Amino acid sequence: MANTTKQLTATQVANAKPKDKEYNLADGRGLMLRVKPSGSKFWLLNYTRPVTKKRTNLGLGTYPDVPLAEARKRRDAARELLAKDIDPQYHLQQQEETVRTDAANTLKATTDCWFEIKKQKVSTNHSRKLYRRLELYLFPALGEMPISALTAPQVIQVLKPLEAKGHVETCRRVISWLNEVMTFAVNTGVIHSNPLVGIAAAFGVPKKRQMPTIKPSELPEFMQDLSYASIKVTTRCLIELQLHTMTRPAEAAMAKWTEIDFDKQLWVIPAERMKMKREHIIPLTPQVISLLNRMRKISGDLEYIFPADRNPRRHTNTETANMAIKRMGYKDRLVAHGLRALASTTLNEQGFDAELIEVSLAHVDKNTVRAAYNRADYVERRRELMCWWSGHIQKPEKG
Repeated sequence: MANTTKQLTATQVANAKPKDKEYNLADGRGLMLRVKPSGSKFWLLNYTRPVTKKRTNLGLGTYPDVPLAEARKRRDAARELLAKDIDPQYHLQQQEETVRTDAANTLKATTDCWFEIKKQKVSTNHSRKLYRRLELYLFPALGEMPISALTAPQVIQVLKPLEAKGHVETCRRVISWLNEVMTFAVNTGVIHSNPLVGIAAAFGVPKKRQMPTIKPSELPEFMQDLSYASIKVTTRCLIELQLHTMTRPAEAAMAKWTEIDFDKQLWVIPAERMKMKREHIIPLTPQVISLLNRMRKISGDLEYIFPADRNPRRHTNTETANMAIKRMGYKDRLVAHGLRALASTTLNEQGFDAELIEVSLAHVDKNTVRAAYNRADYVERRRELMCWWSGHIQKPEKG
């Protein structure tokens, strides 16, 4: 008859006393209670490793934290792994490593890693707004969650209140950026797949919203209102610069004197300040040079052409032009960004080269146009377009 180990009882385990040397009490199927001279007791599973065939012990916890019944459950679970040729010790180590990895790779931590790369591809102003939206709408509820634990229903539940408030476009953008983060996590080995790839289908389609702008025929009225508006000289010059150069509000508000080449009459905006991360060169017209000379008397000894009121070492707020235009009575009729649309519409109506217009708006890489013109001709054609536009703006002023 085969020898069988008599199972322990809960009383035997509780009453096991320490001796001069440590000793084991066997419970069967490799499970044993080791009693130390100090009186501490802990459970061990003695088993044969599937690959090396060597005997080893696996700790299953201390007594009384792990009672006899729980120790047997842990033994049985380990032996189920052994039946599949899985080493329970290595399996436990992998689980612990997964827990540590999950704790380190939260949604916020992974987003921060992704953002270090993302902000190199977009303008500083855009990257700030991008990260701020993630902070507002995702991090409070999901930021500290392991990215591997995120599910589509969880994220949808978090973003649905944002959609209910009517911020459908913001919702769409947050989902888009979140999926960029998830793709980054897949590519860097943090997760195996992206479970959020289709969540946009759970939300409505945002209504296409055009930036409010005025008709070309309304330009004289706007220029007259601007000349009589009760706003600071710096703000008026900012709006005029943006109008003449067809730049975005942030590009104009953050303009630096070091970007202006008065000798060549060029404004070179570095790639890191542009939305598409491409250097943008703007030929300066006589009207713009005059405007800049006026500003030199105000801020010529500072870094920024349009300094902030409270802290001249910083640039004016990127919303300054918008707020001024709104106070002028153009709420829902015109925003600062809409000045670009006004220029585009006017120039296209006048029959200017469509590609040169798009380059002037920083929509198209200038290299796509250089195939048709050499560099000097290209700059001069741009300058010709810009001078016509500046002259057209001044006509209402003179009138």
